[in-house]
Amino acid sequence: MELTGKRVLVTGGAGFLGSHLCSLLGDEGADVIIPRRVDYDLTEQMAVRRLIDAEQPDIVLHLAAEVGGIGANRSNPGRYFYANAAMGIHIIEESRRVGVEKLVQVGTVCAYPKFTPVPFKEDDLWNGYPEETNAPYGIAKKSLLVMLQAYRQQYDFNGIFVLPVNLYGPRDNFDLQSSHVIPALIRKFVTAQETGDTHVEVWGTGSASREFLYVEDAARAILLATKRYDGPEPVNIGTHREITIRDLVLLIAELTGFEGEVRWDTSKPDGQPRRMLDTSRASEYFGFEAEIGLEEGLRRTIEWWKRQEDR
Repeated sequence: MELTGKRVLVTGGAGFLGSHLCSLLGDEGADVIIPRRVDYDLTEQMAVRRLIDAEQPDIVLHLAAEVGGIGANRSNPGRYFYANAAMGIHIIEESRRVGVEKLVQVGTVCAYPKFTPVPFKEDDLWNGYPEETNAPYGIAKKSLLVMLQAYRQQYDFNGIFVLPVNLYGPRDNFDLQSSHVIPALIRKFVTAQETGDTHVEVWGTGSASREFLYVEDAARAILLATKRYDGPEPVNIGTHREITIRDLVLLIAELTGFEGEVRWDTSKPDGQPRRMLDTSRASEYFGFEAEIGLEEGLRRTIEWWKRQEDR
């Protein structure tokens, strides 16, 4: 699919991942449409209908989500389920109604069962219940995969589903109340290093592992999927590399210049024990391979955060 001259609606286009993706779409010659949340509440079907009818997109990329780290998921399970399910259901249905050429739904690694064998393969998605702290969010997203497959079967609707692993990078959410692990750690260690604090407190035991994908790589993967992939199967997007939280903490401490003590609050949950994706489908189906290694991506993210005047 060529994107030159296509009207591409990107929900969440002003957000972390969306802003990077919209830059790439612009480079492709697409006419990018970014709806403002103040104008359209995507959890309301009539607002979504009004948006789709007003903008008449050729392609819809649905990135908008309500999401956060372990603490935010524990505090907002009902809201996270409702908002993410409702937004996706309305976006998919209203896109089908007007005959949108293609819809790309961005899922989440949180959809996988808690004890999925590593590396996670897409065929394992239904082999168990997700990790409890983010299950409502993960199941809401996974239900949209079922919807897209059903719509493809009944209506021949061209919707695809991609599953990014944990993302990080410039423009991420660094609010300690709702951020994910990497921006939270960067903020804590940069602040401690600048203020002379002698210790930093970190959640959990450090034994859990995670895979992290630099946001620019994720945006490129979604662009490639949009242009080259048209199948019903979900596709993982990641690096196929994992790191323990303990090693991640030590690496960020080193990169920020923090030389004090790390204190582990073991009363806080670790979340899912391990996360690492099998990324062979992405390579095979649309030629995606991650390019930015973790240490380089962390350096770029730390430098970006240090440059922010309002932090």
